[in-house]
Formats: sequence, C-alpha cells, structure tokens
Amino acid sequence: MTDNNSPPGSPKVNPDHNSEANPLPKDDSSLENIVRRFQDSMSLAKKHKFWETQPVGQFKDVGDTSLPEGPIEPPTPLSDVKQEPYNLPSPYEWTTCDMDSEETCNEVYNLLKNNYVEDDENMFRFNYSKEFLRWALRPPGYYKSWHIGVRAKTSKKLVAFITGVPARIRVRDEVVKMAEINFLCVHKKLRSKRLAPVMIKEVTRRVHLENIWQAAYTAGVVLPTPITTCQYWHRSLNPKKLIDVGFSRLGPRMTMSRTIKLYKLPDQPATPGFRKMELRDVPAVTRLLRNYLSQFVVSPDFDENDVEHWLLPTEDVIDSYLVESPKTHDITDFCSFYTLPSSILGNQNYSILKAAYSYYNVSTKTPLLQLMNDALIVAKKKDFDVFNALDVMHNESFLKELKFGPGDGQLHYYLYNYRIQNALRTSELGLVLL
Repeated sequence: MTDNNSPPGSPKVNPDHNSEANPLPKDDSSLENIVRRFQDSMSLAKKHKFWETQPVGQFKDVGDTSLPEGPIEPPTPLSDVKQEPYNLPSPYEWTTCDMDSEETCNEVYNLLKNNYVEDDENMFRFNYSKEFLRWALRPPGYYKSWHIGVRAKTSKKLVAFITGVPARIRVRDEVVKMAEINFLCVHKKLRSKRLAPVMIKEVTRRVHLENIWQAAYTAGVVLPTPITTCQYWHRSLNPKKLIDVGFSRLGPRMTMSRTIKLYKLPDQPATPGFRKMELRDVPAVTRLLRNYLSQFVVSPDFDENDVEHWLLPTEDVIDSYLVESPKTHDITDFCSFYTLPSSILGNQNYSILKAAYSYYNVSTKTPLLQLMNDALIVAKKKDFDVFNALDVMHNESFLKELKFGPGDGQLHYYLYNYRIQNALRTSELGLVLL
C-alpha cells in the first residue's frame, strides 16, 4: 500500500510508487484528510492527530523498550465485525470487480488510466496494464470480495475502486498474515463526494471478516511511525527520451551525445549461464529466495506457489532471470524487475514512459554488481526507458557504481497494528511492495 501522488519518475517530484490508500482506518473526518492530503493543504499535525488514534507505532513511544514487539491491539471477535456493507451516498452502489472478466478489467484499467496517481506537475500518470492489474490482484489465496468498486446507480459506470490482497510477512521469527491495500482511486469529478473514507472502511471491514488484523504499507510522507525510510534511485536507459519528456535534465557541462555515451550498456549479459527463469526453476528459486530473505528483519514469507505467481516471467508484467552454473547446473543467482509504465501527459512526441522496477535479487556466486548490470542490459534490450530501484536489501552496494541517480523524495514503510521497537536500516528490509 502506498500513500502518495507522485509517480517515481521526474527528479522534480517525490519518487514513490503508488496510490492514496491507507490500511484499516476508522475515523471519517481524519480519513478524508488523509485520503485527500494532496488535494488540500492539511498540516502534518492534523494528520498525526488521526494516526494517534490508530494502532500504529507512535512518535512518543520511540525508544521505549518496555513496549513489546508484536500486535498493538488484539483481534476483535469475528462476531463483532460489522456484517453488512457500509452505506454509500444514495446515487452510488457497491460492486465486486471480477478481474477475470475482460469487460470489468477494461473498466478498472480505464478508471485508473484516467484518474489515478499523477506527479505534482501533471507530466506523468501511472498506466498499469490490464495484465499487471490481474497479476497484482490475484495472488494465491486472494479474495474476490476485496476487489471493491463503486458504480453510479443510474449509468452503472465504474467511478471508484479500492483493493486488498492477502500476504504473509515475516517480522523477525514471526510470520504474520497481513493485508496490502492498494489502487484507491476516485473519479476526478467525484472527489468532493466523500467516497474514499467509506471505501476504506468497507475494505477494512472485509479484511477483518477474514480474521486479518495487520497490514504493511508505504507512504511518501512521514506518519507515525516509519519502520524504515527508503529512497528511489533511477538509472537512465534511454537518456535522450528521458530528457526530452522532462523526466531528467542534461547534467552541467554535459552534451546529449556525452550523456548517451555515459549510459551506454553492452549488448549482451556478461555472466555465463544467465537466462530467463522457467517453470521448472520454481523450486530452486524458492529455496534461493527463502534463504536470502531470512537474513532481513521484515520480508515476505514466499512458498513455491507465491514464487510461481510473483516471479515467473509474464510479458510486460514481470521479468525474472537467473544464473545456472554451466558445470553443476545449480541455480546460484536470481534477479527480477516488474513493468510499470507511466502515461506522458501533453508531450507531442511521446505518450508512454516505460519503467522497470527492481523487485527481488539474490546473489550467491555472481557479484551483485555484475548480476544487476546484466539486468540493466536485458531491460535496455526490452526497450525500457529507465530502471528504478529502492535502497533496500543489498541494493545500496550497486546503485552508484551502476550510474543510478537518487530521486528527490523518500518512501516510508509502515506496519499497521504491529510494533517494531527500533527503526530498521534500509538494508534490514527485505520487502518490496507494488
């Protein structure tokens, strides 16, 4: 879940990567402030006033070692969870969005394409593909009831959307069932109708009905209390286009030809045995990934079904590559990135910015620097314009060397209704949220 209105992209904006969603809140007036924080000028103090009522780590408790790690509030008896949907304003009605339906998927795609997250200067807007949405919203064990839409009763037009997906997140030695809330989107013309607070309450209710009480989410602003704060880094693959569309600028004393030369990559990966992941690799990749992620304080608890879903290559959604030892045929290294383009608004020459986002990478035999350079090479060959990465896990070790540049903003990670005593270093975080 992310909470921000700026696609990672323009160096002039906060480089975060999702929507205005918040997990499991309760209070309408404060919710409205949170959901619409980028449409109005609410002060941080007022936002914190809301968060002080929620089961999240509080600023006043930072450093208090007497508070135990783990759930902040116990679960409510399921019989006490509201059984009926919340009331919408009278012109609107709830709908469950079946992402298996081509017609419904088209509706969701068009709603997001035209009304979802833009940067502050209205230059870029996320353009999630239908294939990406199906991938993001249908992991193993997903609940169709968590794909929630709002329709206008008279026209039946889809005017708002919010989703949740279940996840297992390991925090130290505890594996916790959590919800990831995402894709909160209200049609631009209806943003005064107070739909968002009701939608967040409704997805919260449906999450609670499945006996899930924790969440992991991210935000581009500081709320009580981040478990860690990360930064996005951007690596130009098509510098001329990035400069032409205003994503990046020509450096001081740099010409376009020198810039293109600076970012040029080899034609082919350098690592022997570097190849695309296949279905037969799922068990080996799962073992590799579980072993790697076990060293981090917070990370997903992936099994083979999860790895098959999240990491098996799907065209224009997720790319995964591995290194198979030419001698032993062991799978020794792994890298992956997902595809999230943005629409380029108001440019005569270009309409789409094709961005790759670093996902999960495991290095045991091949140096991570070399593995990620190979990832850049295959991304460039697939016509990506830019490669984005957070400074989580061991990513910091290759960013500067491979000519990534830091974005302006920060991405804050949070756990809802789960306390961690001390903030983590970014290198202790093993979780990438879409």
